[in-house]
Amino acid sequence: MSPQSDTPKVTGLKLKRKSRQLEISFDNGQQYTLSCELLRVYSPSAEVHGHGNPVLVTHKKNVNIDAITPVGNYAVKLVFDDGHDTGLYSWKVLYDLATNQVDLWENYLARLRAAKASREPLIDMAVKYHT
Repeated sequence: MSPQSDTPKVTGLKLKRKSRQLEISFDNGQQYTLSCELLRVYSPSAEVHGHGNPVLVTHKKNVNIDAITPVGNYAVKLVFDDGHDTGLYSWKVLYDLATNQVDLWENYLARLRAAKASREPLIDMAVKYHT
């Protein structure tokens, strides 16, 4: 069996805009909540991964997701409100982010501290969503 086939499939995604979180349900019964910030700073895109040399993404504390588009039956494309839209989040990527989020978050904060960088947005802005 390939590692991809060992990965649970996503059965549900629910974006909570106000709290900037994405709830993810898997077919093994597990559910996780990931912040939009974590999803953005760990985007699987070449832009973030720097073609093998990961880029430290900063100033994304208030980032949110504008759109979620299915890609076949194995991934979703997340469109963030900062314009980033090039990462494909496979079920494996989502599961890895979900199950390792505590360590990933601590690593991210340590990288920010080491670079004397910030999570805070460059420009404070109030975003209103109309329903």
